[in-house]
Amino acid sequence: MTSGFHSLRECLQLDEQDPLGSLRSLFDLPEGLIYLDGNSLGALPRAAPARLAQAISQEWGQGLIRSWNSAGWFDLPRRVGDKIARLIGAREGEVLAVDSTSVNLYKVLSAALQIARHDAPRRKVVLSERSNFPTDLYIAQSLCQQHEMELRLVDCSEIMQALGDDVAVLMLTHVNYRTGAMHDMTAVNDQAHRCGALCVWDLAHSAGAVELDLHAAQADFAVGCGYKYLNGGPGAPAFLWVHARHSDRFWQPLSGWWGHAQPFAFEPGYQPAQGIGRYQCGTQPMLSLIALDVGVDTVLAAEPLGGMAALRRKSLSLTRLFGQLLQHRLSGHGLSLVSPQDDVQRGSQISLTRAHGAYAIVQALIERGVVGDFRAGDGAEHPDILRFGVCPLYTRYVDIWHAVDALHQVMSSGVWRDAKYGQQHSVT
Repeated sequence: MTSGFHSLRECLQLDEQDPLGSLRSLFDLPEGLIYLDGNSLGALPRAAPARLAQAISQEWGQGLIRSWNSAGWFDLPRRVGDKIARLIGAREGEVLAVDSTSVNLYKVLSAALQIARHDAPRRKVVLSERSNFPTDLYIAQSLCQQHEMELRLVDCSEIMQALGDDVAVLMLTHVNYRTGAMHDMTAVNDQAHRCGALCVWDLAHSAGAVELDLHAAQADFAVGCGYKYLNGGPGAPAFLWVHARHSDRFWQPLSGWWGHAQPFAFEPGYQPAQGIGRYQCGTQPMLSLIALDVGVDTVLAAEPLGGMAALRRKSLSLTRLFGQLLQHRLSGHGLSLVSPQDDVQRGSQISLTRAHGAYAIVQALIERGVVGDFRAGDGAEHPDILRFGVCPLYTRYVDIWHAVDALHQVMSSGVWRDAKYGQQHSVT
């Protein structure tokens, strides 16, 4: 990041000139609120309430059971998956919008381990980053116990060196949920494959926020979240992708009836569907899938304006501005920028640390209409995080300016020390 500084007037001018500025109108954002938490829960698309009302009153209310056919409910996981494929560099028929990220990770990691054990049975290690999102590590830990394998955790800087001939699968999150640091997916995949390992990627903080090309990067498996940058609503279905070279090699372990070759034949024995279809399990939540469909459409609305490349340029511009304003206005307040300053290494968020008071500072900001979030650390190496997500579909330059201004006021006044801001909620 450079040390240039933009005034409020210049930020307003940048918004006036923004070719993506019209996309903000696709969302129902509360007046006067600066929302910088789309990396936890995306904003509500304006089209979602009416579409859900239509699905409830017409498709469910009037169509009833017939809507599995007439409204295309049964094929919706594939249709939404095909839309997501356009955002992640996948092909039609390769992505499913189903289940949760954790469940999908269980499926694809299980398949990866089966392939690895078949091809190289002496490989006994699943390698991951120590600061990976906990649910990914929990799922991996469970599968390693089942397969009598080792889950080996290393720091980010040690990953390449740790790729030895005992590693079966490398499992990483593309953009780190705490710091926003982004892996070079192509380079990592290349090194892992040279060492004989398969790669499983979590795209929860990437899909809809940064440019992705899973095929060009030669990835093996990927999962991702539907309720962050894809704006699918709280608890929206996630998605999964499997490279065609792997999709038919093994069953995934949750061999439910939707993944059967002929689900309505109702046969007592399981025969997996061909390709990505076998990664389905049971009946999917149609209302949630419909909301996700609307959310994905908000990201695809950027295609005529330059698509993910244009969104990425704006995201980098916004996070760069955030860093510049922090440097100019908040030096001396104990806040440290932990997100990479190199654009190539940064996702769509800015993360700060402070030795004390991170949670209280975030709460004081929220009370002042600036919504970011807090992530707890586990000591000096991984301190508490103040996290601010940028969604280029609806985040404005002026939002960044006012957010940093509010942070300056909170720090300068010391108001964050008020005991009420330190009272932690169950969801932080």
